[in-house]
Amino acid sequence: MSAIKNRIQSIPYFQGVTEDELNHITAHSMLKHFSSGETIFLEGDATNGLWIVESGRVKIFKINPAGDEHILHLRAPYSTFNDIAVLDGGHNPANAAALYPQTSVWLVPADVVTFVLMNNPQVALNVVRMLAKRVRSLVSKIEDLALYSVIVRLARFLLKQADDPNLMGITRTAIASHLNT
Repeated sequence: MSAIKNRIQSIPYFQGVTEDELNHITAHSMLKHFSSGETIFLEGDATNGLWIVESGRVKIFKINPAGDEHILHLRAPYSTFNDIAVLDGGHNPANAAALYPQTSVWLVPADVVTFVLMNNPQVALNVVRMLAKRVRSLVSKIEDLALYSVIVRLARFLLKQADDPNLMGITRTAIASHLNT
């Protein structure tokens, strides 16, 4: 239980949770293990909850009609994913799969996240701020794809990689899919 407590407290979403809320979250969270390439969830399926990377890396991706994969996000330890589906109650907006041979992720059920959001205004504000940050990231990604050549996108990626732990230690194939090359 202490592993999930430490992980929860390190997530920007949950900064400011009370001890009772932390105990509620940890009592209902589950640690799941995946091998490299193993699917965590599929686009269009009902959401199970908010996922938190414990170890390894996770790719969030879509498949185009031709069958080509495009990585939308890369998530490293201490990162969350599937936030949108948890917050709007909809289906998973993309696919998720493990990138590393030993990837472990915590699953916090959607109803547990909703309970904390309804009872803790600080956590709700944290979520709004995190979502705004992710919208900025998506706008930047669209800008890269629409306005820059592959060489410039790669250079920008390498510069970002120095500051973003989500982008460290991934394969060239994942980088190519992330940059849409």
